[in-house]
Amino acid sequence: MTLTAPVTGRLIRGSTVYKGGTRHDPYTSRRRPTPPAVTPVAIVLGSLTVVGRPEHVAQTRAFVASLAGLAAESATLLTSELVTNAVLHSRSGCDGGTVTVTVIDLPDGVLVEVADDGSPDSGPEINLDRYAPGGRGLFLVDQLATRWGYLRDGTGTTVWFQVGPEEGTAG
Repeated sequence: MTLTAPVTGRLIRGSTVYKGGTRHDPYTSRRRPTPPAVTPVAIVLGSLTVVGRPEHVAQTRAFVASLAGLAAESATLLTSELVTNAVLHSRSGCDGGTVTVTVIDLPDGVLVEVADDGSPDSGPEINLDRYAPGGRGLFLVDQLATRWGYLRDGTGTTVWFQVGPEEGTAG
Protein backbone atom coordinates (compact mmCIF):
# COMPACT_ATOMS: atom_id res chain seq x y z
CA MET A 1 0.00 0.00 0.00
CA THR A 2 1.47 3.38 -0.99
CA LEU A 3 0.36 6.55 0.74
CA THR A 4 1.30 10.15 0.32
CA ALA A 5 2.49 11.96 3.45
CA PRO A 6 0.01 14.68 4.38
CA VAL A 7 2.49 17.55 4.58
CA THR A 8 5.58 16.63 2.57
CA GLY A 9 3.96 14.95 -0.40
CA ARG A 10 6.69 12.25 -0.34
CA LEU A 11 5.76 8.70 -1.16
CA ILE A 12 5.79 6.41 1.83
CA ARG A 13 5.18 2.73 2.38
CA GLY A 14 3.19 1.93 5.46
CA SER A 15 3.96 4.71 7.88
CA THR A 16 7.69 5.30 7.48
CA VAL A 17 9.57 7.88 5.43
CA TYR A 18 13.33 7.50 5.24
CA LYS A 19 15.34 10.72 5.29
CA GLY A 20 19.13 11.07 5.54
CA GLY A 21 19.98 8.73 8.40
CA THR A 22 16.75 9.05 10.37
CA ARG A 23 13.46 7.27 10.20
CA HIS A 24 10.53 9.65 10.37
CA ASP A 25 6.94 8.70 11.08
CA PRO A 26 4.86 11.55 9.62
CA TYR A 27 1.81 10.62 11.70
CA THR A 28 3.51 10.86 15.10
CA SER A 29 6.36 13.24 14.19
CA ARG A 30 8.85 10.95 15.86
CA ARG A 31 12.38 10.61 14.58
CA ARG A 32 14.51 7.54 15.19
CA PRO A 33 17.89 6.53 13.76
CA THR A 34 17.69 4.43 10.61
CA PRO A 35 18.79 0.88 11.36
CA PRO A 36 22.25 0.11 9.96
CA ALA A 37 22.55 -1.97 6.82
CA VAL A 38 22.68 -5.64 7.63
CA THR A 39 25.88 -7.41 6.61
CA PRO A 40 25.55 -11.18 6.64
CA VAL A 41 27.94 -12.93 8.99
CA ALA A 42 27.46 -16.34 7.42
CA ILE A 43 26.11 -17.41 4.04
CA VAL A 44 24.95 -20.95 3.28
CA LEU A 45 26.68 -21.83 0.02
CA GLY A 46 24.92 -25.14 -0.45
CA SER A 47 23.62 -28.34 1.05
CA LEU A 48 23.75 -31.87 -0.35
CA THR A 49 22.00 -35.00 0.92
CA VAL A 50 23.28 -38.37 -0.29
CA VAL A 51 22.39 -41.98 0.38
CA GLY A 52 24.57 -43.27 3.21
CA ARG A 53 26.71 -45.59 1.07
CA PRO A 54 30.51 -45.59 0.63
CA GLU A 55 30.23 -44.91 -3.10
CA HIS A 56 28.65 -41.50 -2.37
CA VAL A 57 31.60 -40.16 -0.35
CA ALA A 58 33.30 -38.99 -3.57
CA GLN A 59 30.18 -37.00 -4.47
CA THR A 60 30.35 -35.10 -1.17
CA ARG A 61 34.07 -34.40 -1.70
CA ALA A 62 33.38 -32.90 -5.14
CA PHE A 63 30.50 -30.86 -3.74
CA VAL A 64 32.63 -29.32 -0.98
CA ALA A 65 35.60 -28.77 -3.31
CA SER A 66 33.36 -26.78 -5.65
CA LEU A 67 32.15 -24.45 -2.88
CA ALA A 68 34.94 -24.09 -0.32
CA GLY A 69 37.11 -21.60 -2.24
CA LEU A 70 40.53 -21.05 -0.71
CA ALA A 71 39.83 -23.61 2.02
CA ALA A 72 38.93 -26.39 -0.44
CA GLU A 73 41.82 -28.76 0.18
CA SER A 74 41.40 -29.10 3.95
CA ALA A 75 37.61 -28.85 3.80
CA THR A 76 37.43 -31.63 1.21
CA LEU A 77 39.70 -33.97 3.16
CA LEU A 78 37.86 -33.43 6.45
CA THR A 79 34.45 -33.79 4.81
CA SER A 80 35.54 -37.10 3.31
CA GLU A 81 36.60 -38.35 6.75
CA LEU A 82 33.35 -37.26 8.43
CA VAL A 83 31.05 -38.63 5.72
CA THR A 84 32.95 -41.94 5.85
CA ASN A 85 32.49 -41.99 9.64
CA ALA A 86 28.77 -41.29 9.24
CA VAL A 87 28.37 -44.16 6.76
CA LEU A 88 30.40 -46.62 8.87
CA HIS A 89 29.34 -45.69 12.41
CA SER A 90 25.74 -44.40 12.26
CA ARG A 91 22.31 -45.46 11.06
CA SER A 92 23.07 -43.46 7.89
CA GLY A 93 24.86 -46.57 6.58
CA CYS A 94 21.69 -48.69 6.93
CA ASP A 95 19.00 -49.09 4.29
CA GLY A 96 17.27 -45.74 3.77
CA GLY A 97 19.98 -43.82 5.64
CA THR A 98 21.27 -40.46 4.45
CA VAL A 99 24.08 -38.01 5.12
CA THR A 100 23.67 -34.25 4.63
CA VAL A 101 26.63 -31.95 4.02
CA THR A 102 26.16 -28.19 4.39
CA VAL A 103 28.82 -25.63 3.42
CA ILE A 104 28.69 -22.18 5.03
CA ASP A 105 30.88 -19.23 4.06
CA LEU A 106 32.28 -17.23 6.99
CA PRO A 107 34.39 -14.06 6.95
CA ASP A 108 37.44 -16.05 8.10
CA GLY A 109 36.97 -19.34 6.26
CA VAL A 110 34.36 -21.98 5.69
CA LEU A 111 32.19 -24.04 8.05
CA VAL A 112 31.11 -27.53 7.00
CA GLU A 113 28.41 -29.55 8.76
CA VAL A 114 27.97 -33.30 8.26
CA ALA A 115 24.64 -34.56 9.61
CA ASP A 116 23.89 -38.26 9.92
CA ASP A 117 20.98 -40.37 11.14
CA GLY A 118 22.49 -40.96 14.57
CA SER A 119 23.95 -43.89 16.42
CA PRO A 120 23.07 -45.73 19.61
CA ASP A 121 26.74 -45.39 20.63
CA SER A 122 28.26 -42.39 22.37
CA GLY A 123 29.19 -39.26 20.43
CA PRO A 124 32.21 -38.92 18.16
CA GLU A 125 35.51 -39.77 19.85
CA ILE A 126 39.11 -39.19 18.79
CA ASN A 127 41.13 -42.40 18.59
CA LEU A 128 44.54 -41.66 20.08
CA ASP A 129 45.97 -45.12 19.39
CA ARG A 130 48.76 -44.41 16.88
CA TYR A 131 49.03 -48.11 16.00
CA ALA A 132 45.35 -48.78 15.33
CA PRO A 133 44.62 -49.81 11.73
CA GLY A 134 41.95 -47.11 11.35
CA GLY A 135 40.08 -44.46 13.26
CA ARG A 136 42.09 -41.36 12.39
CA GLY A 137 39.27 -39.31 10.85
CA LEU A 138 38.45 -37.24 13.93
CA PHE A 139 42.15 -36.97 14.75
CA LEU A 140 42.64 -35.27 11.37
CA VAL A 141 39.66 -33.00 12.03
CA ASP A 142 41.11 -32.09 15.42
CA GLN A 143 44.53 -31.33 13.92
CA LEU A 144 43.52 -29.47 10.75
CA ALA A 145 40.34 -27.59 11.68
CA THR A 146 40.45 -24.16 13.26
CA ARG A 147 37.67 -25.41 15.51
CA TRP A 148 35.18 -28.27 15.49
CA GLY A 149 32.41 -29.85 17.50
CA TYR A 150 29.27 -31.93 17.34
CA LEU A 151 25.62 -31.88 18.32
CA ARG A 152 23.51 -34.96 19.06
CA ASP A 153 19.73 -34.83 19.20
CA GLY A 154 16.79 -37.13 18.55
CA THR A 155 17.26 -36.99 14.79
CA GLY A 156 20.98 -37.73 14.58
CA THR A 157 24.45 -36.29 14.99
CA THR A 158 25.91 -33.25 13.28
CA VAL A 159 29.69 -32.92 13.29
CA TRP A 160 30.96 -29.53 12.13
CA PHE A 161 34.34 -27.97 11.52
CA GLN A 162 35.72 -24.64 10.43
CA VAL A 163 38.84 -24.14 8.33
CA GLY A 164 40.45 -20.94 7.11
CA PRO A 165 42.07 -20.19 3.77
CA GLU A 166 44.93 -22.55 2.91
CA GLU A 167 48.48 -21.43 3.65
CA GLY A 168 50.21 -19.94 0.63
CA THR A 169 47.01 -19.06 -1.27
CA ALA A 170 46.24 -15.58 -2.48
CA GLY A 171 43.11 -14.11 -0.99
